[in-house]
Order: sequence, then structure tokens, then C-alpha cells
Amino acid sequence: MRKIQFFDTTLRDGEQTPGVNFNTKEKVQIALQLEKWGIDVIEAGFPIASPGDFEAVQTIAQQVKKMTVTGLARCQKKDIDRAYEALKEAVDPQIHVFLATSDVHMQYKLKMTREEVLASIKEHVRYAHSLFEKVQFSPEDASRTEKGFLLEAVQTAIDAGATIINIPDTVGYSNPTEYGAIFKSLIENIHSEKEITFSSHCHDDLGMATANALAAIENGANRVEGAINGIGERAGNTALEEVALALAIRKDFYQCETNIVLNETKRTSELVAHLSGIPVPKNKAVVGDNAYAHESGIHQDGVLKNPETYEIITPTMVGVTQNSLPLGKLSGRHAFNAKLEELGYQLTDLDSKEAFKRFKRLADKKKQITDKDLIALLADQSREETEAFKLADVQVQYSSNGYQGAIVSIINEKNETKVASRIGSGSIQAIYNAIDELFQQTIELTEYEIQALTGGEDAQAEVRVTIRDEKTKQEFRGIGVDFDVLQASAKAYVKASNRFKTTS
Repeated sequence: MRKIQFFDTTLRDGEQTPGVNFNTKEKVQIALQLEKWGIDVIEAGFPIASPGDFEAVQTIAQQVKKMTVTGLARCQKKDIDRAYEALKEAVDPQIHVFLATSDVHMQYKLKMTREEVLASIKEHVRYAHSLFEKVQFSPEDASRTEKGFLLEAVQTAIDAGATIINIPDTVGYSNPTEYGAIFKSLIENIHSEKEITFSSHCHDDLGMATANALAAIENGANRVEGAINGIGERAGNTALEEVALALAIRKDFYQCETNIVLNETKRTSELVAHLSGIPVPKNKAVVGDNAYAHESGIHQDGVLKNPETYEIITPTMVGVTQNSLPLGKLSGRHAFNAKLEELGYQLTDLDSKEAFKRFKRLADKKKQITDKDLIALLADQSREETEAFKLADVQVQYSSNGYQGAIVSIINEKNETKVASRIGSGSIQAIYNAIDELFQQTIELTEYEIQALTGGEDAQAEVRVTIRDEKTKQEFRGIGVDFDVLQASAKAYVKASNRFKTTS
């Protein structure tokens, strides 16, 4: 069987989702879980984009042991040099160089002729090959590139030293028949003494990203790029978990195998959902909460008689299981650390001690701690460690004329406390007005979502908010978890405001 490599770009293309901004610690946490899931190549970031991106790529390169680590670079020597500096300590470094090849991009964005584009590809891929053994080239907007010129651009990159060719459907324009034909044509017509790996990179603007990726595999691609939960710009990227399960369930058709550890799928999805602030829709394929639920009486009857009647994927296959080690207020540190290890977390002694303290406080309020509770607790701890301001206290009281009053206090990095009080037409509005005053910000609340993390009367509330800078229109997300809905709402707004403040 052919081996299909999985290339994860959650930390690069996925982070381009509006409002998503992972810090270095969160990126490392995701990277380690991706390695556990079986990812072959991780695109850790765009090193020249910012000091934070460089630090994240460098740190991931130092910590992962099995995955190939790649950094993105434009066809510019300064980009390539920066990527080399970030990746030089990686066990298996790779560079990903790109340049647009479609007429619309060349004319309006690059303002370059075809000849100039080919010359740039030749120069910069050759330069990248002088620093990296593994060089990947992407002709950006390939699906809208004239086919003859696309072949010429790809051949130029191969002649200059690229051994991996990625074909991006940058704007989600293609369809399975057309996209698959691009791979078939390129594979049949390129000339190379070395083996060339062809890779797909699809966006979901027309809802065909996964179908297009599978069509590429059918037509000879040996690598698929995408993001966990399909996050990414606009409508997002190919959801890697969908491709992984499609190849596993329909191995009879695709005749392919992968390194993906399927029972780590749900855990990987939940981690990315919590740290990104992008919830997984309940009806999402493979990882949604309803993916293995049956409400129809006919379906229930069939599943009880034989699960295969209506389930092509068993819940345990993707890691949807009951707690094998229930945790409560009497649980000790050993059981707690064992559960963290089972969930894929690798914490320092200091972080583990702080997490255990938080767990004990939670266990005093909750009869049994679920996996979702722990994931939320650890995600909350990770975010707080990098925040300049933390929520200290919230008080709400009824005011005259139907208004609500709120007093909110926050603590800064110097352990100084700031307090503000405001009113609003409701408790949440009053709290958010007070926080706006504390941060001296003028922003718009565009999304407010609340849900219970688990069932039962002792379930924690998880609040997700999105705020928008009225000047730049940039969005920032925050998540808050607490038994008290108002407290969770305040936490979420403070976290979003922290992210807004660090970029303003």
C-alpha cells in the first residue's frame, strides 16, 4: 500500500483564522499532541512574520522528536535565512517556499511577468536548497494557474532542487475532478531523477476541501496538507481528521495507509478547539459530539442489534471513550498526573503543581471531573500564564430604573489591582462596560456563546466571546470557564481584551 504523509498547518494557516492567536506555549502543546497523533510534517509557522512566530518555530524545532518541522518562506532570501535560523536545531528540518503563479496574482499582487516569476523560483528554490536538504515549493493559487505555465513553474522548482511540490487550491476554487486532473497531468509530465512528493493543500470555500484532497490522493499525491478541525482563513482548510478516517474506513478503495493514531483524534480536536476558541460544531464529521449519536427510533434499534447498521466509525476508533480513571476531590497527585499523561499533556513540575491546585479547587465544587473539565482547566491555565491582566473579582448588583451594576477588578503583571464600576441594561453588559473602562478600550462584542462543558447540575459553563477593534476591524477571541456564568463571561472578555491590548 502507498504511504500517505500528513502535513499539519494548524499553527500557520490555521492560525490565520480571524481571532485565533496561539502563544508559544500553546503552540508547543499542540505540536506535541500532533506528534502523538502521528503527523509526519508540522508547519510550525512563518518565521519572518514576527518575533513570536520565530520563537514558536524555533521552540517546536527543539522539542519535537519524530516530526519533520517546516517553516514558511516567500521567494525572498531574508525569509529563507530566517527560516534556517529557526529550524537549524530541528531533528528533521524542511523549508516551504511559495510564489504565486496565477495570472490574477502575478498581475495585481506581484506585478511580475511570467519570466520574472520563473526566474525568482529558480533563484530562491536553489538558494533554499543550499541550506536545506528538504525543500518544498508551492505555486500559490495553482488551481487558477494556466496549466502549461503551472507545469513550467513546477519543473523550474524541481530543477532548482525542490523534491516536494505542493499544489494549493488557495481560494477553494477547484472541484475533485479538476483538482485530481492537475496532479495526474503534473506527475505524468514532470522530469526528475529524484523521487518527487506531490502534496495537496485545499481550502473549503465551496465545501469541497476534503473531497479535493482525496481526489489528489487518488491521482498520485502522497502527502495531504490541512488543519485540525478544518480551521483556517475564510471557510478554512482541509480537515485532516476527515481525510485520516476516510483513508482508514475506505482502505479497500484508496489502498493507502498512514501513521495517524486514530484513537488520538478526538483528543487532538478538543485541544485545538479549546486553545483556538473555535468550537467544533456538534454535527461536524468525525469529531462532532453528534457524530455517534442516534435519535431516530429505527437507527437506535439497528445500532442496538448491530452497531454496523448505522455506524461506519466506532466511537472508540477516534478516542471517544468513558473515563477509565474517574477523578474527584479524594484523588491524589499520582492519579491526576496519570490522567494528564493519558490525555497527552507533558507538564513541567511547576505547571503540574499549579494544575493540581486548580484541580483540587474544581473538585471541591464538582462530584466527578471529566476529561473535558481537565482540558478546559489546563487550557485556562496556559492562557493565564501569558496574560498581562488577570480577572481578580466580579460583583454584580441591581441598580435603579432596571439597570444592573457591576464592579470588576483586575490584577496586572506587577500585582497591582485596578477596579472599575459601570452599569448596563443587563449583568453581562455591565461587567463588559466595566472591563472596557479598565482596559481603556473601544471595541465591539460580535459573538457571545455559552455552553455546558458536561451534563448535570454541576456542569461548568464555558463562555466564548469575540471582540472586534472598531478601527482595524481585527477580531480577538477569549474563552472563560467557571461554575458561575457571570464569572466565566468576565474571564472570557478579559482574555479577549488581553489579546486586543497586546496588538494595539
